[in-house]
Amino acid sequence: MGFILGMLAAVWLVGLVVAGLVAVSFLQGLEATRTIAVVAGSALLLGWAIGPLIVAGADGMVDADRLAPFPFSQRQLMLALTGTGLTGIPGIATTLTALASVILWVRWPLAAIIALPMIAVAVLTCVLVSRLVTTMTTGFSGRRRGQEVIGTIVIGLLIMTGPILTGILSAVDAASDLPARLELAGAILGWTPLGAAWAVPGDVAAGAWLPALCKLVIAVGTLAALWYVWARALHSSAGTRPRPTTRTVKSGALGLFGAMPTGGVGATWARSLNGWLRDPRYLRQLIFIPLFPALFAFTTGVDGVMFTVSAIFVALILAIATYADISYDGTAFASVLSSGITGRADRWGRTLGAGSVGLPAVIVVAIVVAAVTGAWQNLAAVLGGALGLLLAGYGVSAVSSALLVVPVPRAGDSPFKTVPGQTFASGMLVFLVMGACLLLGAPALVLAIVAMTTASATLGAVSLVVGVAVGAGVIVAGVFVGGRLLDRSGPGLLQRIKAFPI
Repeated sequence: MGFILGMLAAVWLVGLVVAGLVAVSFLQGLEATRTIAVVAGSALLLGWAIGPLIVAGADGMVDADRLAPFPFSQRQLMLALTGTGLTGIPGIATTLTALASVILWVRWPLAAIIALPMIAVAVLTCVLVSRLVTTMTTGFSGRRRGQEVIGTIVIGLLIMTGPILTGILSAVDAASDLPARLELAGAILGWTPLGAAWAVPGDVAAGAWLPALCKLVIAVGTLAALWYVWARALHSSAGTRPRPTTRTVKSGALGLFGAMPTGGVGATWARSLNGWLRDPRYLRQLIFIPLFPALFAFTTGVDGVMFTVSAIFVALILAIATYADISYDGTAFASVLSSGITGRADRWGRTLGAGSVGLPAVIVVAIVVAAVTGAWQNLAAVLGGALGLLLAGYGVSAVSSALLVVPVPRAGDSPFKTVPGQTFASGMLVFLVMGACLLLGAPALVLAIVAMTTASATLGAVSLVVGVAVGAGVIVAGVFVGGRLLDRSGPGLLQRIKAFPI
């Protein structure tokens, strides 16, 4: 199904691009055509370079590691991988789109002829840069940890792409400045490895033979350099022993387990906090802590209401982060059941672990935002709404995670990899939990909104007291109910986890 949908999406995109190229070729002049070719071609190459970072960790049917046991020479291996890159859906779509770009030069026949070999160079450059990035990310930092770090960074970059582009476009003083800026960008990119291959036909059409020759050298040199560096990277990757995934620690060094209280609550607290601080699947939840304020600062400005209350949105994300956290234990949840720990102790330990990270994070965001905006009069109200929502969410999660397990990425998987077993129904469960969090956090949220609307410091203080008091009550009730549920449902949860497809 993924392959079929990918083909349909590729056909649709190629059709749109061809229609756009036809329109440009007959409606625009030479300078605009040159700019569009170079800027679009540079963006295409960047997409091929970023693509492996997004899908890092996803299982491919053909990659260097899978082909390593076969008696291929390095040159044969590289040719095979290049061929698979060209004949996959992205490769076919890129090739068709690149060939369609000849339409841009139909009014300049000599440029159209020159465009054909340059298209071959450009497409091969895309494939080689993709293979090089794949090889380098696969061997980075003992393989798994590097891929986790890169995947998390890319998530942040993708989230910020829209606001960054919005900020850049809003910085343009007038709409008439945009074509001039694009033309300047095209002129610069044409002299770089990103756009050199796409700039040669335009120079030929303009009669600029010397710049065309120089850019031809840059394009071909880039292709040769990528082939050489990729060969060295493959050789280094094949000759490097995998780094161990465990490390030796000093005897008696228990880390957080030695610092937390003894007993079921303390042990679970230490284990939960270890997960929040070391497991990338939990750390990806924390990426929203700085990103939410940054998003609202880009989109609405630091004087906007959304930026002022960004701590409340951070609290909502952290509140539902643990709604099915037993799922992250995987089959290791069996060790929890075999330890004899009570459900109530498990609930308290997990809540304390999440709160050790979530509470300081929300408070810091609220204080920093108030310092940036200077709206200290709203601090109590924002804290009241945020803490009320966060604490209520911990209480709801104490119950929901004793009832629900859902397919989640395995440790070391790419954040962009499709998780086997996910369904529409399981995906909608998080919205059900979110609704319960909002409902139980409503008293503090309503008071906070009224306090900020009326600029009442008294109501702001009341919302803070109500948020903490109601949230604490929800946590106590959630731990009591969730603990009793877990005592009864624990073995069943483990069986459902084991039934998930691998």
